[in-house]
Order: sequence, then structure tokens, then C-alpha cells
Amino acid sequence: MNKTQIQEMIDVAIKQLEYSYTPYSGFKVGAALLTKSNRMYTGCNIENAAYTPTNCAERTAFFKAVSEGEREFQAICIVGGKDGILTEYAAPCGVCRQVMMEFCNPDTFQIILATGREQYDVFTLGELLPKGFGPNNLA
Repeated sequence: MNKTQIQEMIDVAIKQLEYSYTPYSGFKVGAALLTKSNRMYTGCNIENAAYTPTNCAERTAFFKAVSEGEREFQAICIVGGKDGILTEYAAPCGVCRQVMMEFCNPDTFQIILATGREQYDVFTLGELLPKGFGPNNLA
């Protein structure tokens, strides 16, 4: 991915912060998921008073994409912060990393963590989930 593509994903992820539903934690997260066919799916985190039904932005984007027939992904951009203020990277939780492992190649799938258009780092899924368990472990 080039810098322009990454910055476009960052812009889209930041826009998702507006839709985040976080009345309990106030920690807003936005995500932009890019398929191998260059289609983008978005997600925001959605909290629930019972806590366990809460859904992360990353999973929201993945579930939207998969529910529309997408199965091949190349990258996701994640942004987040208290009250939507981006001061630190918002790395994906373990459950989100496991969902990524279900659909993505850990050696090539890119995870972009950003606090702005010029402040970002790119990791592979394998770097953030070493020795991950996925479909190939069941073959």
C-alpha cells in the first residue's frame, strides 16, 4: 500500500468516530477495512449496558463485509481515543485479532494504527498475533 492509500483509510476510519456509540466508556473507535478487490467497509464500536454484547469497530467492519460476501482482505486501519481524541494508537483486542486470523493471511494482512494522517505505523497480523490459531491449524 502506498502513503495515499493509507491516508485515505485513515480519513475514513476517523470519520467513523462520529458514529461510535460509547455512552459508558467514552472511548470511540473507528475502522476502515480494505478488501483485496479495493472495496472499503467501515465500522465503529457499539457499546451495550450489559457489556458483553459490545462490538468493536474492527469486528463491525469485518462482519459487514463478510455478510455481503467478502472473504479476502488486504488491510484495516484503526483509530480511537477517549471522547474521540486520538492521542495513542488503539490496537485491536484479542478477539478482533482472532477474527482477523479467520479471514486474513497473517504474513500479508496489514494493520494500520494511526493518530492522524501523518502519524501511523503499519504492522502485519502476524506481528500483532504471533503463533495465532486459524483455519490452517484445523487442516
